[in-house]
Amino acid sequence: MTNDPSWDEIFTSQPGDAPKSTAAAPLTRRQLREAEGREREVPQDQPAAGGTPPTAPKTPKRGRGGGEYGGLPKRKRRLGWLWALITLLVLALAAGGVALFAWTNYETQVREVMGWQLPTDYEGSGNGEAVTIQIVDGDIGSDIAATLHDAGVTLTAKAFYDLLVIEEPTFQPGTYTLQKEMSAKAALAALQDPANHVTASALIIEGTTLPTALKNLSEGTGLPLADLEAASKDLASFGLPPEAPSLEGYLFPATYTFEPGQTAHDVLQRLVTETFTRLDAAGVAVADRHRVLTMAGLIQKEGGPEADFPQVARVFQNRLDQGMLLQSDATVSYGTGNGSIFTEDEERADASNPYNTYANPGLPIGPISAPGDAAISAALNPVPGPWLYFVLINGETGETRFSTTNAEHEAAVKVWQQWLRDNPDWDTGG
Repeated sequence: MTNDPSWDEIFTSQPGDAPKSTAAAPLTRRQLREAEGREREVPQDQPAAGGTPPTAPKTPKRGRGGGEYGGLPKRKRRLGWLWALITLLVLALAAGGVALFAWTNYETQVREVMGWQLPTDYEGSGNGEAVTIQIVDGDIGSDIAATLHDAGVTLTAKAFYDLLVIEEPTFQPGTYTLQKEMSAKAALAALQDPANHVTASALIIEGTTLPTALKNLSEGTGLPLADLEAASKDLASFGLPPEAPSLEGYLFPATYTFEPGQTAHDVLQRLVTETFTRLDAAGVAVADRHRVLTMAGLIQKEGGPEADFPQVARVFQNRLDQGMLLQSDATVSYGTGNGSIFTEDEERADASNPYNTYANPGLPIGPISAPGDAAISAALNPVPGPWLYFVLINGETGETRFSTTNAEHEAAVKVWQQWLRDNPDWDTGG
């Protein structure tokens, strides 16, 4: 044994070197690892370059301190710890998966058991970010609660619904401007505040003609006038009588409010539907709608004070019954578009104007203005009387004189002419 080479001699000597003393210092761990690497690089069954295959040294047994005896190599022990770590990780991931599944599917129950309850309501009156919500006719409390939550107004639908159960409020259908992140109480107060109810409004007064009505609707709703004008030409879509030449007279005069988002057709249909509703309430048959509105529109334009409407209606009806021309300057003016209460000889002689009641018998082809309830009622219920003429004699007060004979009428016309001479600056409406 004393003549055997040491580990240092085996792994550091070159071929042909003389053996070194067996008393050399022991190898370090690094030298052992390098020796093991060189040992793997040279196959055991092939000769090294330039010589006889060396005899493989015996691998010494090493103990815990790196000696020659006892135990497995440390590399295998490290692999054992690695497998243990992997096993722990797998178990942790499995536990995490179970926890994730439980949280995803049973969060509410888990929170109840653990006492981890989340808030259900915001505090305050909102974060300043405006949001628009709509309450539709027929919505119940749960619908409104869901609408507010979906819009980001309330934290939960439950918070608002629970408040409704206690307060029992009523709501007006419509569009409202609120804020995001409002408490349930703040949202309820906002919905009951008329200032938050978003509407557009428009006023159509009695006697208004179609172009003016469309202009007023455009200004009141913000809809482009061109859209309203285009929609007004689609007469068949509004359910008008087939003889109606336009929407003139079919847009009932009143004050209207509109919810945002309505189309031009929606707005016009609202007014047309109101006209039909008023005619139905007055007992007008569907087949008589156009005739009644045409007469009522004429009365509305010519009648002056509403108190005179039934008498004006009687004059027109008597002339129709006797086959006389109506001879209304208002109808001639409407057909020419000049807007004045006065007409010229050539205008009154123009039979091509379908609204010219000087040249064409009977009623004009359609209404010349939007009649209100009083004019419709007068058209249906003219007062009894023999009158065949009437003329305005005071432009400021609207006083009108009714006559049975032409001579009486000519005398009244002179009174009117004198009033005009006395009031040269009076606005004739031209």
